[in-house]
Amino acid sequence: MSDQSQILADFAAIVNDETGIPVADITPEKTFVEDLDVDSLSMMTIVVEAQEKFGVEIPDEALTELKTVGDAITFIVAARSGATVQA
Repeated sequence: MSDQSQILADFAAIVNDETGIPVADITPEKTFVEDLDVDSLSMMTIVVEAQEKFGVEIPDEALTELKTVGDAITFIVAARSGATVQA
């Protein structure tokens, strides 16, 4: 399993814990608001859990740019590689 697919699996588990949506339904193209019905409070919980799980910092200003699960995975992969992340 590639690093990115492992991150997706782990991130999907976090979203599942918060929303109850089956992990198999949490795919990169899904949007947090329209597809997964994640509200702002749930999104903050997901972000805190993701920061702890992946050891990255997701600044508040980046949240407005993270519209899909794929956006979040791309951000986490870049942050873990030490890249300067532009959300």
